[in-house]
Amino acid sequence: MEDQAGVLREIQRNSSGPVMERKRRSRDIRVIAVTSGKGGVGKTNITANFAYFLSKMGKRTLLLDADAGLANIDVILGITPKYNLYHVLRGEKNLSEVIVEGPGKIKILPASSGIQEMAELSKGQKFTLLEELDMMDDEIDFMLIDTAAGITGNVTYFNMAAKEIIVVVSSEPTSLTDAYALIKILNQGYAVRRFMLLVNMVVDSQEAMGVYTRLNNATNHFLDLPIEYIGYIPQDQHVTRAVRQQKLLAEAFPDSRASASMSEIVGKLLRRQSKQYETGTIKFFDRAVIETHGQ
Repeated sequence: MEDQAGVLREIQRNSSGPVMERKRRSRDIRVIAVTSGKGGVGKTNITANFAYFLSKMGKRTLLLDADAGLANIDVILGITPKYNLYHVLRGEKNLSEVIVEGPGKIKILPASSGIQEMAELSKGQKFTLLEELDMMDDEIDFMLIDTAAGITGNVTYFNMAAKEIIVVVSSEPTSLTDAYALIKILNQGYAVRRFMLLVNMVVDSQEAMGVYTRLNNATNHFLDLPIEYIGYIPQDQHVTRAVRQQKLLAEAFPDSRASASMSEIVGKLLRRQSKQYETGTIKFFDRAVIETHGQ
């Protein structure tokens, strides 16, 4: 894989014409990672519903299942893709052959499941993904990355590759401590200073604000790092019903409280001033990110 990475770097240095032309016509693509310190906080469900809302609002949206070894998006949506990211990284398929269309015409790049080597992508595999995403530059407005939970190399890499990071937490103490650990690693190890916090599965806004305040106080005190509150999603029995039906909440129960909250948060994301973040091509072009996180 190191040899493959070297070849790709050399191609990038020496290529002219098509590669440079792709970069010249690149637009502002918003790349948002939705992440968490621990599993079970509803991160994947939230990401999929966000993608649906964005697509319904006219934004061409790609949903990347970045839990490369334990696929979740296809289970939540009840789809059975024939190919996935594993086939792309092995060079057997390109993205156009793997991406499937989901509810609301969202584009989905599914992950593999139960393949150990996908749990930690190599440097060469990251460059392969970079090249494939490069080809989609003019086809999407938003890329939502559903990272795995935890602090593995894949998780830190995909968070670093994104321009914006949403950390999902619940009111459980372990969720808060694990979210703090993830933020600390990204901040102290890789100088990330912008985080948005989304509180899920709480009774009301007061409980959500209490969760945010506890975590924000900790990051302010120990890391000198304030985090931004982006909103909350209330406990809602319709979420469980939609998951059991393998349908998106926004599609199956659009009038539910949780669906309304998700729609409101997506609206906030759309209203955010892009000047607060890097603009231009997908940040997967940043070779330094791969060099830092390569295996």
